[in-house]
Amino acid sequence: MAGPISAASDGFLERLTAGKLPDAVSQTRLDDAGLTPLDLRQLFESQASSRLLDLASRNLAKDGKTFYSIGSAGHEGNAAVARVFRRDDIAFLHYRSGAFLIERARKLSGSTPLWDMALSFCASSDDPISGGRHKVLGSKELFVPPQTSTIASHLPKAVGTAFSIAQARRDKMTDSPLPHDSVALCSFGDASSNHSTAQGAFNAAAWTAYRGLPLPLVFVCEDNGLGISVPTPDNWVASNFANRPGLEYITGDARDLVDATRAARAAEVMARGRRKPVFLHLRTVRLMGHAGSDLEAAYRSKREVEAEADQDPLLHTARHLIEQTGVSQTEILARYDELTQQINAVMEQAATRPRLTSAKHVMAPLVPPASTANHAPVAPLTGERTKDAQTPQHMSRLISLTLEEQMRSIPEIAVFGEDVGRKGGVYGATIKLQQIFGRGRVFDTLLDEQTILGMAIGMAHNGFIPIPEIQFLAYVHNAEDQLRGEAATLPFFSNAQYDNPMVVRIAGLGYQKGFGGHFHNDNAIGVFRDIPGIVLACPSHAKDAALMLREAIRLAREDRRVVVFVEPIALYGTKDLHEEGDGLMASALPSPEAIAPLGDVGIFGTNGTVDCAVLTYGNGTYMTRRVAKRLADQQGIATRIVDLRWLNPLPMDAVMEQLKGARSALIVDECRRTGSLAEELYTRVREMGFDAPLARINSDDSFIPLGPAANEVLISEDQIAAAVQEIIP
Repeated sequence: MAGPISAASDGFLERLTAGKLPDAVSQTRLDDAGLTPLDLRQLFESQASSRLLDLASRNLAKDGKTFYSIGSAGHEGNAAVARVFRRDDIAFLHYRSGAFLIERARKLSGSTPLWDMALSFCASSDDPISGGRHKVLGSKELFVPPQTSTIASHLPKAVGTAFSIAQARRDKMTDSPLPHDSVALCSFGDASSNHSTAQGAFNAAAWTAYRGLPLPLVFVCEDNGLGISVPTPDNWVASNFANRPGLEYITGDARDLVDATRAARAAEVMARGRRKPVFLHLRTVRLMGHAGSDLEAAYRSKREVEAEADQDPLLHTARHLIEQTGVSQTEILARYDELTQQINAVMEQAATRPRLTSAKHVMAPLVPPASTANHAPVAPLTGERTKDAQTPQHMSRLISLTLEEQMRSIPEIAVFGEDVGRKGGVYGATIKLQQIFGRGRVFDTLLDEQTILGMAIGMAHNGFIPIPEIQFLAYVHNAEDQLRGEAATLPFFSNAQYDNPMVVRIAGLGYQKGFGGHFHNDNAIGVFRDIPGIVLACPSHAKDAALMLREAIRLAREDRRVVVFVEPIALYGTKDLHEEGDGLMASALPSPEAIAPLGDVGIFGTNGTVDCAVLTYGNGTYMTRRVAKRLADQQGIATRIVDLRWLNPLPMDAVMEQLKGARSALIVDECRRTGSLAEELYTRVREMGFDAPLARINSDDSFIPLGPAANEVLISEDQIAAAVQEIIP
């Protein structure tokens, strides 16, 4: 066989057969690391099994039996980390962690890691973790959520998970999935440590520890000196992390399994015993290139490739076996040959197993099955807040009252974000919540949206229902991958075994008077609408904000959904609709059992036959309600306003029901014309059989400028009125 596969495989066997074992890179001995000869033999088998799975997978790729994959060759020293830490220490793994997963499986009787991983490599629907959706390393029973492309995006949720372990312990939660004395692990490469997402996670962990808060977390940096083809400068990682305040730095050499075990034990003492975050820096090598299609000869000399192969972790372990346990070279070669035959047979068999064959099956995990959870009984408000709840309130105050009601009823809810605590949010939507529930359940975060959303994902892993706040819609764009690449993909690539229930509250949209510019008046909601499985909600008045927020929390708690709840800033304090004092935008807190179910729409205006049905949401609903009264009073035009409420998935059945009897229809979409909700809505209304006149109006494809100039690019009431008059037949 030609190519890098043969070179890597034969390289190990040739060197071992010739007795060409590497010199020791550490003076650590078995006793120093707390290892026995049996431990070392088992660790070698985990390392060798991972290597042979990589080789077999690449061999089968030429026949289309396996697919693109990044192997673990050179990183097999991470088996030492698996040996040291417990099975219930949740692990968010680097894609080079095959040996870790195989070694951890020893901690669970009846595990079949080789077969399970082979099924994943072959994209078989029998794969127990992803159901054939991706080659991933994961296992529900082994506390390893699957990761697809771990270029640092998993680090923020590792911070959140570690934080949640400490929170659950403090609150004496009895039903948290992770034990109160457990540790969160996450592994990544040296190049990934430079990513802005990683830097944010390191900073958040150090910031948390610097404040004296417990954070049982181990960052495992597997340093092979390369980012695909770009070398990491010598000593860069050590120089960058050895002296960070709040972050304990421990180093080891994962080429030498025994030294890696020593370092991992020191990290465990610090993380579990002292509940501090650790940066565990492990030296590794990379063999066989970055991935199946990577040609190392394009960027590494033959001498460099050979030098790396000389430091093969399997060779270092073989040296320890010979020198410290008395196992012979012949015995090691014989065992390697047995494993080769076993794994080749496993891979060939896995390649015959079925694959996903329909869109329905591929997409099944995107929407979890119907809930079997019990509804949370609503706990009453107390004290002065009872009076507030009985008095008509504007939107932001009613959101605060609804959050309080839900937090009294559901103890696992946590509210957090920038300025949500003592200040009560920029617009008062979390006012008094910290005073009522304390700093443990309502807390301020550092100014980093990636950390806020990652915190939510991590806390959701441990039984919390997070309600993070993103202060302004524009701020989410630098962190959207936490929703797109992490939260949304987790149920998909775990075949619905894992989920991230949360409600992400975001203040946004346009029409603020005299404040901001494009960073505080942002109408770019398309970023949420193309993420599979996510629910997007937008209330248009105070009562709906309460009803929809209740439903959003129910969707998270009972149906395990990720819900994005966009709150129109311009409507936060609006009480009146047509004239001062009419109070038509305000509401008392609705009765506890009332909700606005997912898929239902709000209706304003005339029943039966109407001149025009207007489909809209948010500020569009507010403006159209005002326009409708003017058109009715002045021209006798009868309209029915359909407030969409739920913007993803669109409530099309309810929409089509409300279009019955409409002589025309107008879509009023306050967001940008290109990539807007109106594009899909227009198309689907036509596809579903509405054949009367239909039109749409949008705001312009522009950022929103400061001051009165904003009115030049946003839809106005006059434009809505003109569009209604024009569309009526």
